[in-house]
Amino acid sequence: MPIDADTEKFIKVITLKNSVEHDGKAQFDVVISKFMGSRPEQRSQIKALIPEIKTIVQSINSMSLADQKSLLEELAPGEAITSKKKQAAEQLQLPPLEGAMQGKVVTRFPPEPNGYPHIGHAKAAIIDEEYARMYGGKLILRFDDTNPLKEKLEYYDAISGGLEWLGVKPDLVKNTSDDIKLLHSYGRRLVELDGAYVCTCSQDRIRDLRAKGLSCECRRDHATALERISKMFDGSYEQNQAIIRFKGEMADQNTAMRDPALFRILEGNHPKLGNKVRVWPTYDFAAPIEDSLDGVTHAMRTKEYELRNALYFAILDRLGLRKPTMIEFSRLEFEGVPVSKRKIKPLIEDGRIKSWDDPRLPTLAAFRRRGFVPEAIRKFVLSLGITLAETKPPFETLEAFNRKIIDPVSPRLFFVKNPVEVHINGALGKEVVLKNHPTDASLGTRKVKVTDTFYIAGDDATSLKVDDEIRLIELYNIKIIEIDESNNNRVIKAQIGGDEIRQSMPKVQWIAKNDIVEYKVMIPKELYKGEEYNTNSLEIAQGFAESFVSTLKPDARVQFVRFGFCRIDAKNQAIMTHR
Repeated sequence: MPIDADTEKFIKVITLKNSVEHDGKAQFDVVISKFMGSRPEQRSQIKALIPEIKTIVQSINSMSLADQKSLLEELAPGEAITSKKKQAAEQLQLPPLEGAMQGKVVTRFPPEPNGYPHIGHAKAAIIDEEYARMYGGKLILRFDDTNPLKEKLEYYDAISGGLEWLGVKPDLVKNTSDDIKLLHSYGRRLVELDGAYVCTCSQDRIRDLRAKGLSCECRRDHATALERISKMFDGSYEQNQAIIRFKGEMADQNTAMRDPALFRILEGNHPKLGNKVRVWPTYDFAAPIEDSLDGVTHAMRTKEYELRNALYFAILDRLGLRKPTMIEFSRLEFEGVPVSKRKIKPLIEDGRIKSWDDPRLPTLAAFRRRGFVPEAIRKFVLSLGITLAETKPPFETLEAFNRKIIDPVSPRLFFVKNPVEVHINGALGKEVVLKNHPTDASLGTRKVKVTDTFYIAGDDATSLKVDDEIRLIELYNIKIIEIDESNNNRVIKAQIGGDEIRQSMPKVQWIAKNDIVEYKVMIPKELYKGEEYNTNSLEIAQGFAESFVSTLKPDARVQFVRFGFCRIDAKNQAIMTHR
């Protein structure tokens, strides 16, 4: 998209500053993160701006260091170039916390064990941990397990495993259910203080009265509430027969304050407590109580809870408990990859998605299986900072962080999708030595015996015509002399050309016929298009790979040349991480 002069100048300045700080080579991912951090109001445009930013970065990187410094001085006179040491200290730094004291900060990450952790959980957990470490404080991992109808031991383990993979190390691990008797006592106390009551109205009646801003008879008689509270906990009521409701303000414009439920009866087998407990607090009640009693100083949660903050503090006020500072930030998800369990769980339950680590999903298990590294996710999260702006950052930004980390350690191999046979007249058999990485000799080499028959990718073959000359990467040039398409089977005949590598000459990857293994690559795409599940969200690329790939173990990362970075998933199968 065309960009205005002010935005273009701003991009040039941050690119130039980054470039002169790195000996004349700006880092695209850093430029993107600096731009997003400095101009959050333009985050919604970032996907369209990426090509323009990439062009500017490439243009500036083609200049000499002296010319870069001269242009920077011209565009931003007197702009001081920070030292590398200062830059490293400032890079991806979260803003200071209000009222924070060194050694006294306590944060908490409170996931519900009702599914696998996703990228949104990663954002919250990383921010919680970063602040705890920034102030020499403490991070609590607290499982918000107060709904036995949805929670499983499998999910506790998945959350713990996801955090371990991310490198998030809590100082204390606990369950909200550990404090169930204490929460019950505070629920009783709130009713005794006339700050809550036991309601026996039907769910439909409660819903109707809340919508109209009207109270029911249960709210009006405190003596009845005191009588009912004992029955609530002694088993006299059945599920859905009674709930404890906060005594708020039924006419409040904030509907979260219209006497919301604080406790309900749930008949279910809890993964930790079995069937010992029937009365369970809602998150609205448990969260403020637990935060206060756990000594949390700064409670962080996503903006979706914004309207419930008034209830959070009202409960603590009524009970005379200490109040933490509340910090809000926007939730994290990507376009076409929703984190909502409402959209993910049905896909797994009906078999369209086979597991929580399917590479199309936004779960941490899926990111891990796809080939992302935790360091990239942490850097990406910190680049977003703390903001309430509801934007969906482009997936390409996360890819840029990941690419920077895995590129130096990923061997380059050949894979040809939809292979087409190429026969080279008169080519002699020989052994060639190929570099596993163009710049890092420590990744070694591999030997490949070639004859007169090769395979190239179908897409490359489609564009060829007689007399075209192409370069077989790291081998030699060939000239096309015939294209045989009889029997619906394309075969290309060629002869060896010269050794000159021309800029305009297509360079293609290849597989020697005597060095092939059948191979497939899973290519994840957008899971949803709008509100509809994308039935074409997983592409399977079939083809041939070099036999060397068989020596690599699952979890190894490679770059298939001109195809993309991939993680080895199983024998004869990889998953594309990104290009």
